[in-house]
Amino acid sequence: MRITGLGHAGMFIETTGGSILCDPVIGPSFFGSWFPFPDNRGLDWERFGAADFLYISHRHRDHFDPRLLERYVRKDIRVLLPDYPTDDLETDLRALGYDNIVYTQAGVPLEYENGLTLMVTPLRAPSDGPIGDSSLSVDDGTASILNQNDSHPLDLEKLLSFSHPDAYFTQVSGAIWWPMVYDLPQDAKQNFAKLKRDAQNKRAMYYIDKVAAPHVFPMAGPPMFLREELFRYNGHGLEDDSIFTDQAQFLAHMAEASPQQKGYLFVPGTQVDLEGGEIRVTQTLYTEAEIERIFADKWEYLAEQRDSRQGEVRAEEARRSPVLAPDEMLAAIKEWWEPLLRRARTIRNGVGGNVRFRISELDMVVDFPKAKVREYAGEECVYWYTIPADLVSTNIADHEIDWSNSIFLSMQFSVGRAGKFNEFLTTFLKCLSRDRIEYVENWYAEQSDQTEDAEIGDWVVQRRCPHLRADLTKTGKIEDGVLTCSLHDWSWDLASGKCLTTQGHPIRSRRRTDTPAGADAEAPAETVARA
Repeated sequence: MRITGLGHAGMFIETTGGSILCDPVIGPSFFGSWFPFPDNRGLDWERFGAADFLYISHRHRDHFDPRLLERYVRKDIRVLLPDYPTDDLETDLRALGYDNIVYTQAGVPLEYENGLTLMVTPLRAPSDGPIGDSSLSVDDGTASILNQNDSHPLDLEKLLSFSHPDAYFTQVSGAIWWPMVYDLPQDAKQNFAKLKRDAQNKRAMYYIDKVAAPHVFPMAGPPMFLREELFRYNGHGLEDDSIFTDQAQFLAHMAEASPQQKGYLFVPGTQVDLEGGEIRVTQTLYTEAEIERIFADKWEYLAEQRDSRQGEVRAEEARRSPVLAPDEMLAAIKEWWEPLLRRARTIRNGVGGNVRFRISELDMVVDFPKAKVREYAGEECVYWYTIPADLVSTNIADHEIDWSNSIFLSMQFSVGRAGKFNEFLTTFLKCLSRDRIEYVENWYAEQSDQTEDAEIGDWVVQRRCPHLRADLTKTGKIEDGVLTCSLHDWSWDLASGKCLTTQGHPIRSRRRTDTPAGADAEAPAETVARA
């Protein structure tokens, strides 16, 4: 088996039973904000586009690049479609002319000629990417790999029952806009950015430990920000207020945290040959000296990229839709969003207040409790956004149903909030279609926890995490009465059952009745209301 890095989360897998093109992206993505790091334009895209299979893990535009597909990838290619609850990805692919769809089943292996076996494992929770993220397992008899990319699977035992991977490819960098775009003091941004980077490293190491593959390749980031106003947020930021750990930085962290683990740089053109437990890694696009310079003199390299690629930034801006007048924009959003709000009872209750949007001359509020969109009139708000009007006008023209997959990941906006992070608000803004809203509302309704309890230390808690249903006996850690789930670093105060990370999502918890003498003397907690 041979795996060639294509940049970001992209790879080209050559097996005994055919080749697989995974998540190819040149970009720029998210309104011209994200470019693969390092530059991947020099790859032989014509060759990769002639693959036997195409696998797009999810709809995020740093994984799904329609312009690249139309230019390089043949229309009759077999498309491995993850088994998602809505058909948005299939609709997008068919709109591009890709009709040779292979409908995979969740966690069910597919067998092909010459010993090739594939398995796509989707995740379907509201916070899993754009209502869906997935991983790809590949075994051809000579080697086995797991391409986990951005996904955070919960049932690793089932995933790894496919086969034990010789090589493991996983996200280690950030893919979020927090805290960079938030209205926060600079020292708070720096603190939150460090906490976020630490949490990302912790999560990546958790998976690396559990997967226990002999060879690890960090991937799926970081992006390059080449727009002038975003350039300062590359890597850890010019002022240490960003979250985008690069491949070399993570490998250094892994070497310190787990010295026995073998890790390798995976950049555009990295070629990994696997057979019978043996591995050979070579670089085919960049020389070792060029790679050394890219990482050792990264800011100089990024500045060269910025200065030479402003034409791509301007070309993206030229493709945006004309800006709507404020009254037209308000009417369009009102007609689009209010019917969805009326269907989104759980989300409305979860947001629980007004959200303000300042869009150039339009100043509007979304009243979640009343399911109304109107002009802002001085109401108290729990969140407030400032967004360029051309981005919103383009999303209206395109009827973009996932604003996290467009405006938010572009980082070309700013936001403030009155309290903690509100997952319900973010979920609404990436579920702007009837199918998505109905799916998410049903998903929340099914989260009323009926599972068994489990003992963790001196506490008895519900076994499944209220966030994404991870098994807390495997992912939970308790310190000073606070339970933290290592998958996403969400925390709960066990005495009250209250989530410390966001609104809602309480946990059922109580003290063990047989707590040994000398243990923490907090009073036993009552069982809390189920989520």
